[in-house]
Amino acid sequence: MAKNLANKIDATDTTIKLLLKEQKFYIDYFQREYRWQEKHIKLLVEDLTTTFLKSYKKEDERNKVGNYQSYYLGPVVFSINPDDSKKSIIDGQQRITSITLLLIYLNHLQKENDQKVSISELIFSEKFGVKSFNMTDQTRQPCLKALFENGIYDPSEKDDETVRNMVERYDDIVQSFPEELSTEALPYFIDWLIENVVIVQIKAYSDENAYTIFETMNDRGLNLTPSEMLKGFVLSKIKDKDQRTKINDLWKDQIIKLHTYNENADQTFFQAWFRGKYASSIRPGKAGSENQDFELIGSRFHNWFKENHRKIFNLNTSDEFFDFFNNQFPFFVKWYCRIWDMQITYNEKAPHLNYINHWGIAESLQDPMLLSPINYGDNDETIFRKIDFVSRYIETFTVRRAINYKKFGQTSIKYTMFNLMKKMRNSTQDDLGQILIAETNDIEQQWDAIDDFGLHKQNRKFVKHLLSRISSYLDKLIGNDYTYVSYHHPKGRPFEIEHIWGNKFEEHKNEFEKEADFQIWRNYIGALILLPNGTNQSFSSHKYDVKIQHYVKQNAFAQTLHTSFYEKNPNFLNSKAIQELDFKPHPEFKRNDIQERSDLVQRICEQIWSTEYYEIEDKLS
Repeated sequence: MAKNLANKIDATDTTIKLLLKEQKFYIDYFQREYRWQEKHIKLLVEDLTTTFLKSYKKEDERNKVGNYQSYYLGPVVFSINPDDSKKSIIDGQQRITSITLLLIYLNHLQKENDQKVSISELIFSEKFGVKSFNMTDQTRQPCLKALFENGIYDPSEKDDETVRNMVERYDDIVQSFPEELSTEALPYFIDWLIENVVIVQIKAYSDENAYTIFETMNDRGLNLTPSEMLKGFVLSKIKDKDQRTKINDLWKDQIIKLHTYNENADQTFFQAWFRGKYASSIRPGKAGSENQDFELIGSRFHNWFKENHRKIFNLNTSDEFFDFFNNQFPFFVKWYCRIWDMQITYNEKAPHLNYINHWGIAESLQDPMLLSPINYGDNDETIFRKIDFVSRYIETFTVRRAINYKKFGQTSIKYTMFNLMKKMRNSTQDDLGQILIAETNDIEQQWDAIDDFGLHKQNRKFVKHLLSRISSYLDKLIGNDYTYVSYHHPKGRPFEIEHIWGNKFEEHKNEFEKEADFQIWRNYIGALILLPNGTNQSFSSHKYDVKIQHYVKQNAFAQTLHTSFYEKNPNFLNSKAIQELDFKPHPEFKRNDIQERSDLVQRICEQIWSTEYYEIEDKLS
């Protein structure tokens, strides 16, 4: 009987609710680490929320959710021990972990909502008052517990890659989840997520069968990718044998280049290229609307090209197909790869690409926006300027929204960015600059929000970005050899956010009656700087008169607090830009000093992200 059971394989479609409710999953040793990146979690949130919004109507009763469009999340494979029913994950732990993080966030989000959906039992089970989370890997438990109870977890040096990635991906979910689903629509979305998202659960009752299924599912040798199907169609349109051979060889070379970045880079390239240069429509936000160019390129770009090569690309003859792919294809692959490189590695020719790699928008919007103004035949200098201009606008947009506590997930901004993409398409450098000046001036969120902006549970990543930009900008003004990378992601000792006030309410009772008010002021942006890791920890609880003696030995932004900095650096105030910022020392640091320092941060931000950048020749980054 046991032998027969060992050969058994079950495959059933199920829901997130049925899959996770009061379950325990053991993670196999060979795939223990959780390695999803920012782009993976943002794409999942984008796919889920976009699919839901295609059906959702405000006037619907909640029982209508069962009839909404479903979403297929993919298969998960388990090995079931016949003796104790222990369930080990063979394939799918990345998705299950990500869904668990999303459920934790949704559970926090619905606390302020009158209508609540019971989802805690999908995250953990409780026995004798002890919470036990569905992922039984013990290294995850403290992190999951802290995220579930408080929405925040600070990784220590002992925490592994999985825990650090879980914290980062949770923060990405917070940032990318659409605001329009955060209130009245929230219970509808949670209902839909746990009941309408379909998963195929495959259960094998022996490890051997489970691994065989895993290997079969991941063997893609016979599956044609959209890129390969596009190639087949293009080659079928080229009648000359020599031309067809040349395009075939060229295609192979370009795909090899793209695959050096990742195995799906060819597909994301075609999506970015076709969206940025050719898409003319996007699906309206109304329920039941049909997918348009933007969505069709995202799902089946080979079919979209096949249906539109005459109307949109004006490709009719064999020679036209050959010329287009012989010239335009490698040209845009080259710049797509260069953009990728400069996002990863800071380059002064387009510094803002590196900035938006750490604080940008969804790749599904960002990549096509960067390609849209590039014209075949533009020289290198012009293209560098164009992609830097677009990157700067994206950063300006995201920073201004962030200081106003506004999100910028794909569903929240896609219409704005798509319309801008079409405006920028094929523009000259001068025209692009004027377009971006106008668009920047039309951004609704203003810099005066700095007055109320501070550090909180979920925006540490942004505050680090903002302080890194401010610190490196000031360094450049005074001639110090530090860049954004020096502060944000250096090769050596990292920088951390330093509270100028120690966390000691009793030392500030003369200015605050309530500790909550003290904490708000302590976390304002005017009360924060960056210091090297370890330095801030060694005297974080000291009083200001002790701390400031250490600050004068640190970076310029920290040094400007100390009176002696102005005495020892007489050239500091010679710069016109510095004079406009109106720096002043702070021998003591009271509530009013925080306000003055916050006002200074606002002036710095206005100068850093000034629209003059799009006009002047010798730019400051």
